[in-house]
Amino acid sequence: MKKTLIAAVVVAGVASLALAACSGSGSGSGSGGAKASTRACVILPDTASSPRWENGDRPAITKALKDAGFDADVQNAQGDTNKYATIADQQLTKGCGVMILTDYNGAAVAVTQKAQKQGIPVIAYDRPITTGKGDSTKMLADYYVSFDNVKVGELEGQSIVDGLKAAGKDPATAVVVYMGGDPTDGNAALFHEGAVKAMSAAGIKPAAEPTGVWDGDKSATNFEQALTSLGGKVDAVWSANDTNAAGIITVLDKNGLKVPVSGQDASTAGLQNVLLGKQTATVYKPYKLEADAASQLAITLLKGKKPSISDSLYGKPFIAQTPILITADKVEQVVTAGDAKASDICTADVAAACAQYGVK
Repeated sequence: MKKTLIAAVVVAGVASLALAACSGSGSGSGSGGAKASTRACVILPDTASSPRWENGDRPAITKALKDAGFDADVQNAQGDTNKYATIADQQLTKGCGVMILTDYNGAAVAVTQKAQKQGIPVIAYDRPITTGKGDSTKMLADYYVSFDNVKVGELEGQSIVDGLKAAGKDPATAVVVYMGGDPTDGNAALFHEGAVKAMSAAGIKPAAEPTGVWDGDKSATNFEQALTSLGGKVDAVWSANDTNAAGIITVLDKNGLKVPVSGQDASTAGLQNVLLGKQTATVYKPYKLEADAASQLAITLLKGKKPSISDSLYGKPFIAQTPILITADKVEQVVTAGDAKASDICTADVAAACAQYGVK
């Protein structure tokens, strides 16, 4: 897989400066950017894969665009590809100056193509909008804004390696189950690539690897079946995100097991599980940085300017944010940043752990 994955933006201010330029390498049908419409049309994927979409991304993107004087039509497909298409048609009928799309099961592909035929630039948000696989992967969207998702996977995989070593287990002989994300999500492959890179370097090979999903209940069912096939023996579980990890942990709890489990999103449930020692770590992706970078890019395009972006992925300009590994002693960092509330995290069963690790 050929790509450049360099974390180009650490703070929102840097993103704004990088995107303000009027010259530089643009992309495809969106390189012109000037449209009569001042509306940014945004489609988010669902509410099941992560609470971030409605609780974080929607308000952040809406505020950034409105503060800049542009209209923001932000809608959620609710995990329905037909609804995704319907929303897009309605938005395009009303007029869009730019589209910000988070793909869901490939639904964004047709929407991207339809928008580009109308001369509307498309920003792939968080998840790539692609065709092909491996070295033939091609980005359809004009721009891509996300995190360094291979790095996300590397952090997850390394947390499993470190967790096994802390438990006195030899990673090379440990029984590790791989629980990835939905293969229709382009990011899932990047998470998997990074995780495998870190774990295989320590000699880890998957003892079982069910088909990936972005669903806590389905993940729990798939993991329980894998655990049964292994005779109830497991030393660690690579989980691609916190929602899946939560489902896996219910099965581990039911069987009286506590082993290293990874995750990402720094969700309230994920942070609670990290504090309780049921999840080794979670990868924190400050959505405000991603939302601000996408919003600033959209604003630049709505103003008819051509952004200058030095990095690329799958042949298109790529703005990558840097993920952060959160262990129990770093949970307060997420609270301090305003992306989680101590009052939500420190419920009765977690209060003692919050006190121990200074979460307040």
